[in-house]
Amino acid sequence: MANHNALNGIYNGLTSTYSALASQYKDGVTAENILEAQGKVTTNGANTINTTFASYLQNNFSAIDDNNDGKISAMEMQNLTNTMSAQGLTKEQFTQLALSGNSGLSTSTINSILEHFEDMDTNGDGKITNAEIAAFDLDSSRQEKMDEFNHKFATNISTFYGSDSADSTSSYSMLSYKYKKSSD
Repeated sequence: MANHNALNGIYNGLTSTYSALASQYKDGVTAENILEAQGKVTTNGANTINTTFASYLQNNFSAIDDNNDGKISAMEMQNLTNTMSAQGLTKEQFTQLALSGNSGLSTSTINSILEHFEDMDTNGDGKITNAEIAAFDLDSSRQEKMDEFNHKFATNISTFYGSDSADSTSSYSMLSYKYKKSSD
């Protein structure tokens, strides 16, 4: 399903968007700068920044601006991504940021994480981390192998001993075939 660093693309996207903003606004990244940058387009009609990540920064500006100076500094941005990395993302954050198109996650991976979000959140804090995703992937793979083994085991037993559900006398097991040959 997902890789063990599934959320890193989101953290990198936020950091890249911040870097693009910081390069455009030398006096600092303010909420007004973020709003202005979202409206800027290049000559080919594309936005100059990822609007989803920029929107996240704008909507959470006051929480990111730790010192309340009206600007997001590089240190505050690093604190945000470090906190997200350590504490994880809520389902709402994951949904918003993963669907940005620049998260590095495939649609099937995003859908799988959303489908199993509550199962992945093993500590029940309402957030998932890379470690929880990796643990879920490992448990899922282990369960898949166990199911495969149990299926093969059941199939091998019925081949060896014969099937109780056989509806004809021509259905023999390996053992009955041996006895059939010796009795003929």
